[in-house]
Amino acid sequence: MYKYKMVQVPPTITIKAKDNRSGLAAEYLENVVNEWAYQGWEFHRVDTIGIQKTSGLLGRKTEYDHYYVISFRKAIKA
Repeated sequence: MYKYKMVQVPPTITIKAKDNRSGLAAEYLENVVNEWAYQGWEFHRVDTIGIQKTSGLLGRKTEYDHYYVISFRKAIKA
């Protein structure tokens, strides 16, 4: 049995194109995963979650956003 932890990360990481050649985007995600691993959480997967938001008079205005969530898990005693 496991318990799970979901960590939302920014949908966009802004960097200069020349800087990404050295893998800054991957380094960012690696740091997030390592931070939680240090606390005893095992990386499980990355998911995209679509959110529909309504606003305006009578909720007639609809917007869509995507969020990214890194899932971690930790074994628990049954």
